[in-house]
Amino acid sequence: MTPTPTPAAQENWLRLDNQICFSLHAASRAFNSVYRVILKDLGLTYPQYLVMLVLWEHGDLPVKKLGEHLRLDSGTLSPLLKRLEGAGFVRRERSTVDERSVEVRLTEEGAALRERAVEVPRRITVATGFDIDGIRELRTRLDELTTALDAAALSDTPGCS
Repeated sequence: MTPTPTPAAQENWLRLDNQICFSLHAASRAFNSVYRVILKDLGLTYPQYLVMLVLWEHGDLPVKKLGEHLRLDSGTLSPLLKRLEGAGFVRRERSTVDERSVEVRLTEEGAALRERAVEVPRRITVATGFDIDGIRELRTRLDELTTALDAAALSDTPGCS
């Protein structure tokens, strides 16, 4: 059994600089700033880039499946897709198999954009200051964290056993 922390220790728990969530939030904002500069030449925002990555990897997908890959709901995804469609990178079409489903397809221009995006990961790697092994290790730990948090969110009382 874990001993009860002292009041002084509990007080430190509430310091902003002791919050892992804030460290992740700050890192995410810093990433977004770097991506904003790098993606400017491609005409993409970071969330749009993520959509394009999934489509380049998997090809045509229903909106629902695309949202699952990105962990985004349709209310967040729809405006992204509308902007990507307006830019000429994707097309949204009703499925011929299930008219309730909307398929997202790359246009010729969207597929061609992949060649220009090849340098993005290298530039991001340089910006992190990490070597490839450091990035792989961090990804592994973040994936483990995501899995643990997903499991905690599904339990009746997250963080308690």
